[in-house]
Amino acid sequence: MSDDSNLTTPTQGGDRPAGWRDDWTSGPPVSAVGDRTPPDTLDYPTLTYVVTGRIARITFNRPAHGNAITSDTPRDIAAAVEHADLDPRVHVILLSGRGKGFCGGYDLGMFAERWQDPGADESRRSVHEVGVDGTVLDPMVQATNHNPAGQWDPMVDFAMMSRNGRGFSSLLHANKPVVAKLHGFCIAGGTDIALHCDQIITADDVRIGYPPVRVWGVPSTGLWAHRIGDQRAKRMLFTGDSIDGKTALDWGLAVESAPADRLDEVVEDYVARIAAMPINQLMMVKLALNSALLSQGVATSAMISTVFDGVSRHTREGYAFQTRSATSGFKQAVRERDEPFGDHKKG
Repeated sequence: MSDDSNLTTPTQGGDRPAGWRDDWTSGPPVSAVGDRTPPDTLDYPTLTYVVTGRIARITFNRPAHGNAITSDTPRDIAAAVEHADLDPRVHVILLSGRGKGFCGGYDLGMFAERWQDPGADESRRSVHEVGVDGTVLDPMVQATNHNPAGQWDPMVDFAMMSRNGRGFSSLLHANKPVVAKLHGFCIAGGTDIALHCDQIITADDVRIGYPPVRVWGVPSTGLWAHRIGDQRAKRMLFTGDSIDGKTALDWGLAVESAPADRLDEVVEDYVARIAAMPINQLMMVKLALNSALLSQGVATSAMISTVFDGVSRHTREGYAFQTRSATSGFKQAVRERDEPFGDHKKG
């Protein structure tokens, strides 16, 4: 008696050429409810979510503010990633920024300039902030905790910043591959986001760095040494200097770099190649490779770095920077911070 009938069935895709390239909607158990399609587009306070074919496109959408990070951003990222992870059509996630750059970091002016009047941010609240009044996510609570004239509680600070890190880390812990497309600038907190992505592709002229290490900041997610090694991480973070896309490629931070006018073409070609892979293969490979990365102590690095980030904002120097921001404006304080390094005109 032949066993040929056990080799394949139509639902396994073996009855047609390259049936293994089908997405999850083509086979059981997902095909059993094929009429239930997840949404193709979603709008969040700080980003947009669009599915085209097998690609979920998460795009920061605060171009007038350099896509600066607000209290909504980590939660928006986590929610969008969860949608992509659960959508059986999606094979790969592409993260990018609308406007002149990827992400200019945290909206620090909101904190640095407003501690004298914490209630000034009430009008800025978004839908995500309903129900967080009086918690560590309340801007008034954080502004009060950052008042140099008051008592700083480091764990109130940690409870807020660690949740930001968790939101960003959803990119690393997503089931599916995440590719970051960097153009223009990826600065400070923007690098906290990008370094959580599985792959980075840059424009040759992008600026990548963490200038706040010069005063009032430590990279809270602690990923630099894990991504580019001890020596190159220290080269960047002992000075706050930035690198361009070509250097990022040379250092292994990026997998490809391209002229700005060809960046979209290069990225689209790469994510299309990933999208041709079966979802379960991508998941297994990512889990296997992440096990090596995570065994290096990524979680411990993040915890320590998040604590030190809070400490850096409450040193004598940190308070001086914050007070200068409140009295002369955040941009002027940043200019004075960066002038000795010769890069203040670059933003």
